[in-house]
Order: sequence, then structure tokens, then C-alpha cells
Amino acid sequence: MSVPAVNPGRSVAHRIATRVALSPMGLRFLRDIGSRVDPTLLRLTRGRVSSVWPFPAVVMTHFGAKSGRARTSALVYFTDRGRVILIASNFGGSRNPAWYHNVKANPIAMLYGRGIRGRFIAEEIYGAERDRLFQRAKDAPGPYRKYEQAAATRLRCVPVIAFTPQSCGCVHAVVDPGH
Repeated sequence: MSVPAVNPGRSVAHRIATRVALSPMGLRFLRDIGSRVDPTLLRLTRGRVSSVWPFPAVVMTHFGAKSGRARTSALVYFTDRGRVILIASNFGGSRNPAWYHNVKANPIAMLYGRGIRGRFIAEEIYGAERDRLFQRAKDAPGPYRKYEQAAATRLRCVPVIAFTPQSCGCVHAVVDPGH
């Protein structure tokens, strides 16, 4: 099984979306409305439409670190070396997002997006590999450079998580033929 190649976007639409997302109103929209609407929107459109368009987004189903309950998050991603890469930026906040703590405690997650569907294993990336992946995110016209600066003022390093398709068990990650 291979994960479809998805690079961080570089178009004019990406630059415009970034400006909107970094505005106070855009940030509030993404946190309060987009986070609630995107999981359903992404499922209905097979991963093609979300509140963060034109950035690619994936729906992740993960399990609560304490509760064990299923949780759903819609997140911007890119791929690298057959892995889905998620940046735990939390909009540059002082703490890591809840989904980060959940996948650290329970690394098996389900991902659904354009051309991605199945069970994946999460692994936090450290050192030079983390820096390389985060640099890819920052080089694209997205908000990650600003998020990193905001997190650094709060003495937080933004984690990078790689999701690898699970290769054992009865449920496998598959490429969605409809993408």
C-alpha cells in the first residue's frame, strides 16, 4: 500500500488562505466552526472540500488518552516517504493539541482523506528528521512559520507526527480508488 504524494501547497490560493487563517477572525472561524464542520464535510466530499481549502485535510479518528473514547479531528497534512505528516501546531498556542496527547497514548488512528483511508500508526519525529519535515511545512505559504514563532514565545517546540500505514492485522490502510 502506498500513500498518495501530497506536497505542501504553493499557489496564490494557498497564500490567500494563509492570510485569512492568520487573521483574528480567520483563526476564530477555524477553531470554533471549521473544527466542527470539517470532519463531516470531508467525509461527504471524499476529502475534497474543507474549511482550510486549498490545503489538503484529513479526518483522524483517535482515542482519548484518559477516556478511551473515539475522537475526531480534521487536520491539514502532507506526505513524505509513504507517511502522512501532521504538525501539532495548535494554532501556535501554549499547549499541544488534545489529539497529540491522544496519539501519544494510543498510537493507532484511522485516517480518511482524499486517497487515504485506513488504520495508521503514529510516531513522533525528533531531531534532524523533525527539522527537515517542519521546514517543508514552513517553506510552503502556510501558517506554520507564524505558529512556530508563537509557540516559541511560550517555550513550546511544535511536534511533528508521522503516520505510517499499519501493515499487520485485518484492517489495512488502502488507497481510495475514487481520489
